[in-house]
Amino acid sequence: MAKPGKRKKTAAKTGVPKSAIWGGRFAGGPSQLMQDINASIRYDRALWAEDIAGSRAHAKMLADCQILTGDELAAILQGLDNIAAEIEQGAFEFSEALEDIHMNIEARLAELIGAPARKLHTARSRNDQVATDIRLWLRGRLDGLDGMLAALQQALVDQAARHTGTLMPGYTHLQTAQPVSFGFHLMAYTQMFGRDRARLADCRQRLNESPLGAAALAGTGFPIDRHQTAAELGFERPMENAMDAVSSRDFAVEFLGAAAICATHLSRLAEEIILWSTDRFGFIQLSDAFTTGSSIMPQKRNPDAAELVRAKPGRIIGGLVGLLTVLKGLPLAYGKDMQEDKEPVFDAEASLSIALAAMTGMIEDMQAKPEAMRAALAKGHPTATDLADFLVREMGLAFRDAHHISGEIVALAEARDCGLEELELAAMQEIHSALDARVLAVLSVDQALAARTSFGGTAPAELRRQITEAVGRFGLVLPQLDGEGEA
Repeated sequence: MAKPGKRKKTAAKTGVPKSAIWGGRFAGGPSQLMQDINASIRYDRALWAEDIAGSRAHAKMLADCQILTGDELAAILQGLDNIAAEIEQGAFEFSEALEDIHMNIEARLAELIGAPARKLHTARSRNDQVATDIRLWLRGRLDGLDGMLAALQQALVDQAARHTGTLMPGYTHLQTAQPVSFGFHLMAYTQMFGRDRARLADCRQRLNESPLGAAALAGTGFPIDRHQTAAELGFERPMENAMDAVSSRDFAVEFLGAAAICATHLSRLAEEIILWSTDRFGFIQLSDAFTTGSSIMPQKRNPDAAELVRAKPGRIIGGLVGLLTVLKGLPLAYGKDMQEDKEPVFDAEASLSIALAAMTGMIEDMQAKPEAMRAALAKGHPTATDLADFLVREMGLAFRDAHHISGEIVALAEARDCGLEELELAAMQEIHSALDARVLAVLSVDQALAARTSFGGTAPAELRRQITEAVGRFGLVLPQLDGEGEA
């Protein structure tokens, strides 16, 4: 038995691995070009822990089903432990000649324990092995992404709780629309990321079925127990149809779709951070931790972290489209085309993870500038809708008539280059004579914010309710809410 860490040479002078699994059928070996295009070990080595976990569960089941002896099982489990240790210590020699992570581990296991290793592949195929490995890998990464999304939500809630009464313009078409609070704006993203968590949780639930034991495509004649291996690996159940088990990659597509949506939400928030931090807006400031300077302009503070987050959907959406294109014309069951599933999934997970970490850091780091936010409300007549609502509510006008009158008053304010709240009552009465002094109160941005008490509105008390509800629904920690006790 070879000692751990002492890897034997596995290639003959021809370059063809002695342990090539198809060696009995083919007299010659593949060309170097064929090896280059065929090998996936460059990236599927990332699945090594999942591959070993699947082999351990499979071996235990084979022993319980009397297909392996107790001694053979013990040798296999010890050998797999040794291989795991070698990989963790960086002592394992990955070979492209052995194509993929499955054969690299199996070949090394044969070097370590001899004959029992050759029995491990009984009642399984690389088709169900790889399908099992990637489901295990993605399941673990989905759990990690959920935690990262929760951390981002917590950062948003913490900032929102400090700014339930910090006024800023709300925009449509990037034009000033109505007064909102900074906390209200941030809570919109808290809800978006909550739906992203739900999509990833749905994806996790659907992928959590075990392909192991489906073999190549049709199941096996050996008396195996697929329910046992499914339970051992934490799956809810074995997949019902062996052909579906090895040929489906909809779980990977679903993950890429959910990741693309989440990355798009991150990109929208990143764009707002970029805008808010410009000298044109000046609503927030990021510290040196999340900005960079210019190689030529010493005054610059560039929001590079936000810009890189803004770019990540390009990679993830590209991966989604790429995998859909690979799968769209594939007949059942397995085709080597499906080897192209891993890189976009690996890349999307890495891209989304770094984007989430960077965004959480920026949200925690950013300092709001309430004075600049409030000053921006002096332009764009943000209380024009409140004026129209007053005409409906207090004057009994139809909304379309009220909208027209409010538009005339806005035009008057623009002609005088002043805000609505700066117009004299007499000037407004020239447009609609029934207006009285009560209208002056509704033209205040503070009153406009406080008035929107409808469910989901921006009034401070209603926003505090939204924060409290979100904390409970998403499993977050309730921060200290500013302005508690306000009417």
